[in-house]
Amino acid sequence: MKLDYLHVSPDQPMPHIKARPDRAILIAERPVSQAWRDDVAAWLVSSGCLYFVTWGEACEGWHDAVDWAALKAFDFGEIPDDKFVMTTWHNKEPLSETLWFAGNCASHPDVDLTETVIVHVSAVERRAEILALYRDSQDAENGT
Repeated sequence: MKLDYLHVSPDQPMPHIKARPDRAILIAERPVSQAWRDDVAAWLVSSGCLYFVTWGEACEGWHDAVDWAALKAFDFGEIPDDKFVMTTWHNKEPLSETLWFAGNCASHPDVDLTETVIVHVSAVERRAEILALYRDSQDAENGT
């Protein structure tokens, strides 16, 4: 499995990346505007996100924004099974448990997801720390 980390700052444009089916974990440590959240959600869906896990600040709002972006991408019509975006939010659990869930339970019924990107919405880039936390969480038994 390929694991990547992307630090983003609120109200900044998202980078251009090649679309590929992946699992995205969004760690929201900063409040953001609804407009920017919607832009990021559309970017995630157009970039190939097929399983979206969110934790942190307004994580339910992030979850809803990705659901709406996926619906909008198909003009609110039928979404093909291999394009359906699974979404979960984790507002009442430690980040380590959310990361464990993403690595051990977040699978798509129709597409093998071999890539995971952690999108970190914060003022400070913490690549090494967040990637280490993800790797450590995968070794934890049953997410504890």
